[in-house]
This record gives sequence, C-alpha cells and structure tokens, in this order.
Amino acid sequence: MDGTEANASSFKGNLHKNSPNDFFFEDLDVRNTVHKNDETRGHFIRRILILLLAHGIIITYISYVTYYYISTRDTCTQDCTLTFCSSYGMLLFLFGTIYVCLFYFKILKPYLGKFIVNSIFSPIGRGIKSLFKTLVSRIILGIVVLAAFIGYILYETYEDFARLRALGGIAVFICVGFAISASPRNINWRPVICGALFQFILGVLFIRWPVGRNIFQCFGEKVSDFLDFGKMGAAFVYGDHIVFELGVFAFAILSSIYFFSLWVSVLYYLGAMQWFLFKLGWILQSILGTTVCESVNAAGNIFLGMSEGPLMIKPHIKNLTHSEFHAIITSGFSTVSGSVLAAYTSFGAEPSHLITASVMAAPASLFMAKLIYPETEESKTSSSNIQLEKSYDTSVLDAASNGASQATDLIINIIANLIAFVALITFADALLMWITGLMGFESIDLQFIFGKVFMPISWLIGVDWKDCEAVGNVIGTKTIINEFVAFKVLGDYIERNEISPRSAAIATFAICSFANPGSIGIAIGSLSALAPSRRPSITKVAFRALIAACFVTLCTASIAGLLMTDEMIER
Repeated sequence: MDGTEANASSFKGNLHKNSPNDFFFEDLDVRNTVHKNDETRGHFIRRILILLLAHGIIITYISYVTYYYISTRDTCTQDCTLTFCSSYGMLLFLFGTIYVCLFYFKILKPYLGKFIVNSIFSPIGRGIKSLFKTLVSRIILGIVVLAAFIGYILYETYEDFARLRALGGIAVFICVGFAISASPRNINWRPVICGALFQFILGVLFIRWPVGRNIFQCFGEKVSDFLDFGKMGAAFVYGDHIVFELGVFAFAILSSIYFFSLWVSVLYYLGAMQWFLFKLGWILQSILGTTVCESVNAAGNIFLGMSEGPLMIKPHIKNLTHSEFHAIITSGFSTVSGSVLAAYTSFGAEPSHLITASVMAAPASLFMAKLIYPETEESKTSSSNIQLEKSYDTSVLDAASNGASQATDLIINIIANLIAFVALITFADALLMWITGLMGFESIDLQFIFGKVFMPISWLIGVDWKDCEAVGNVIGTKTIINEFVAFKVLGDYIERNEISPRSAAIATFAICSFANPGSIGIAIGSLSALAPSRRPSITKVAFRALIAACFVTLCTASIAGLLMTDEMIER
C-alpha cells in the first residue's frame, strides 16, 4: 500500500512538472542554444575569413614590393643595398618579427609550450643547477668567467692599453659603492656580479660588435626621424618660419615631446607597453635575481621618466621595502625618458648613444642599488601576485588626447629649468669672475671650477687627457645643475670642435641620466603621491639613490671608454 501511494505521488509530480508550459520553455531553451551556437559558429567563420583576407593582402603587398625591389635594384639611382636599416630591409624585419611572434604565441606556446619546457628546458635547468650546486663548481665557474673576461679585455685593448684606464674607473666606482654601503654584510652578490656582467655584455653587443652597433645606429636614426614628425604639427601651429627656418628650441624641438607622449599613452592604453616592459622586467629578474617590482620599473625607465615608470607598479608601491624603494629611485635617476631625446639630440648628442646608454643603465642601476643599499627585509611582491597597472583611458582617441595633454607639464618644466638655470649659471659666472677679478685672477668661472674638480673622473672613464677638463665641466654641470644644461655645454664643445669625437661620445654616456639634486624632489614628490604613508621611507633612501645613479652613469661611460675607438666614431 505504501509503495503504491509513493508511485502514484511520483507520477502526479512528474505529470505536474511536465506541463505543456514546461515543454514549451524547454523547446525554447533548445532553440536559443542552437541559435547561440549558430551565432558563435558564424562569428568564428567571419573571423577566419577576415584573418585570411588580411594575411592575403599583407603577403600580396610584400610579394609585390619584393618583385619591385628585385626588378629595380640594378637601375636605381640611390643606395639600394639590402641592409637592416634600408626601407625594404626594415619592411622584411618588421613583418618577419610579427609573424615569428604570432607563430610563437598562437601556435608554439599554446600547443607545444608545456611539452618543450618539460622535455627540454626543465631537464637542462635541473642539470645546470645540479652542476653548480656545490661551492667548488661555483668557484670553477667564477674562474672560467673571470679568465674569459680578462682574455677578452686584453684582446680588445692590445693595440691601445690606455683604454684599460676605464676598467680601473669601474673598479673604483664599485669599491666606493661598497665602502658607503648601508649594510655591507647583507650584500647579495648575485645581482651585483650578474648586473655588472650583463651591463658589460650589453656594451660589447651594442658598442663594440659591428652588427649590434649598426642596429642601434639604425634605431637611433629611426627614432630621430620619428620625433621629427612632431615638427610638422608644430609648424602648423607656430608657422614654418619659427620651426624650420629659425629653429626656435621651445617650438621646434620641445614640440616633439607632445607627439612622443601621445604614442606612449596609446601603447599604454592598448596594453602593448605593459606587456613589453613586463617581459623585459622578467628577463632582468631571471638574470639578476631582483624582485618583480624592481625589475619591471628598471625596464620601464628605459623609455619612461622617473615619474611615469613607477605608475607601472602603482598598486604595489605601498608594500615595497626600503631597498626596493632605493632601487626604483636609482633606476629613475640612472636613465632618461624617450620623450626628452629630441631635446638632447638638438644639442648635438648622438641618438644611438643615448638609447644605448639608457639600455645599459637598466641592469647597472639594479646592481649598484643592491650594492649601496642591500635588501634586509622580506619582499612582499612576487611574480604570483603582481598585476601591472592598466590605463584609465576609455578609447584610443582618449588616450592620444590625454597623452598629448600630459606632455604640457613636462615641456613647461623643461623650459622653466633651462631659463632659470642658464640664467643662474650666467649670474654665478659673473659673480665669481667679479670676486676673483678683484683678487687679480682672470677667467675663473664655473666652467673652470667644474673642469678642474671633475677632471680626475673624466680621466678615470677613459677620456683623453687633453679633453678631460672639457668633459669634466660637462659632467660637473650635469651633476650639480641638470642634464639639459650639460647637453647644451657639450653641444657647444662639439660645435666648436674643442673635443674629439670619441671624448664627446664618452661624455654623452656620462651625462645621459637624471642624476642631479633637482631630481630628488621630483622622485620624492611623485612616489609620495602614489604612497603617502611611505614618504619617510622614500626620503630616507633618496640621497643614496642619487649617489648610486651617478656611479651607474659613470660605469656606463667607463664601458664606453673601454670599448670605443676613434675609428668607431663618426662625427
């Protein structure tokens, strides 16, 4: 009886559940699902067709350009040699790079990435770790690396041993850094040794190696040409006479900063800048063993300024240790932002030297920062919890507009600094000459004093003795005042042919940074605005960071002095 009632109750429940309305809605759900699948399938097909059409157009274009290049190569009136920097060579390089990246990220990494890592790279990594796990093996590795380094240096300078003086300069700057270290016992020597070695390798690749030098030479020329497009917008606003004929600095040169800032903002909105900088930061972290925030910020400062770079790690600034703050400020001081390259090149600086110096300063800033202010706390930022800051712009046009608008403050700051400090130097020169003139001394001005005081440093970084006083004046001007005035002074020396091309190139490396007292206020202000509660920590390490950045720049210049020859420099 109980079983019959239970079956009857179950039958009634199923009958009530499977009412006509329920069948209708179930049928409607099925139709909606089928419709959604059709839409998804249609969207997928349209996407495939668009991609095939786009790649077809690209391949057709490259094929026609190749045909045209081959057919006109023998009859062209200009230089039609296929090089990396030529128009056709650059086209092949760009599209080759794009398709290699597409193949890696869309095919190789998703489908074969784990297999390759587990079957090839992981065993190799475990083998290397086990090979150098013991102290004896590490000592042997160190001896081999040291022997290779000494052998290469002797081979490099056997025709001119005077260049070895720059190697002594590097040793002096590192020893002084160790002497003033906040905690010598806690120095982690991995980032110091690996960072110094990495900086030297970059110098060999981009200064001494002809292929790398030509690549950076080409890159510098392309950057210079790219920044010149800003002059077209300036000519539209201010007129051709002011921009192209008179070449007024504030209008013809600084206007390019608007154009560069626009592109940085657009790339930031698209996420390309964050992705690229995170990859560079990952490379620095893997080689040097520094934390993610330090590494990403150092990579960002190659292109961004000391105020813009920390925005990449904005959510994590409040959690940084004192050593991480020191490394971040040092990185900001040690490099220059891409937005001011136009100003420096207008004074006669070589764009390729500026870019090379900024790239080499990235690992150097980390190794010098960890030497002068070692890590004594536990870092709270790791690759597992860090997220790069995203853009707050709503569209590409919004990002472009905001990027151009944000450049206004930078341009006004540059103009104000140049006007004020050039006037200050002129006043100080007049006052000094008046005071010393009353004592019977002639021609004693700031240029004379800077030249004499910083003359030994110029000699240490490999400058010829006859140019040491002039380069010392340039380095002193950058260190005491700022780099804008220093590049102007260097440009005057170059224009009057008062220093050799090699000395001018070394001086360019020696002043390619924001390491001057005025930058301390900028760094403290920008970082304190992002993390107000950490202002005491920021102010505590700022001055040490300035000293570290000065040593970084001088180490970079020393490597240039060690590797550069007169034949490599073209005025």
